[in-house]
Amino acid sequence: MEAVVGVEGRAIPYGAKNVDTDVIIPARWLKTISREGLGEGAFETVRAVPGNVFDEERYRGAPILIAGDNFGCGSSREHAAWALLDMGIRAVIAPSFSDIFSGNAFKNGILAIALPQSQIDRLLEVALTETVAIDLESQTVTTPFQDRFAFDIDPFRKQCLMEGLDEIGLTLARDAAISTYETSRLRDMAWLDKGTRTQCQAP
Repeated sequence: MEAVVGVEGRAIPYGAKNVDTDVIIPARWLKTISREGLGEGAFETVRAVPGNVFDEERYRGAPILIAGDNFGCGSSREHAAWALLDMGIRAVIAPSFSDIFSGNAFKNGILAIALPQSQIDRLLEVALTETVAIDLESQTVTTPFQDRFAFDIDPFRKQCLMEGLDEIGLTLARDAAISTYETSRLRDMAWLDKGTRTQCQAP
């Protein structure tokens, strides 16, 4: 997982509330187990409407998405986080998130930031013309107009994001301790590895 220390750039001013995972990535895209290419289907129904914000040239490659309340509700599909990553999104800012989406975002290296609606409204305004910057170390979102919004994040998630550690990375980081345990277990409880076999014999 790529580390997230800061994210800066144009922010897509989406702002819609109750955006469920079927809007983020429609069900017909769930046949794949690959994370690549899902960005093409991200927000497919929204993009079908002429003049939608996602297809505006000024937001091409934008790393930040500003959304409305209850973002990521609906089914638990991890493909929603994969699709956001594939379209270049590294942070989503909204008043609130679905718990499952928030967890999936974290596990895939996407920073989910909850801010009050009044601050979201300000960022939606700024995003029309300027960039937005996120500093995970100081836990702040700033703008060129000296706006400075503080956000909360679980310390464990913050550390994992800043160090680029997913579940596999966390396990590998403890490789020495695991090896030490395995060695001592083989020495002190060798009987666990012998196992037993039950042979079935015909009467």
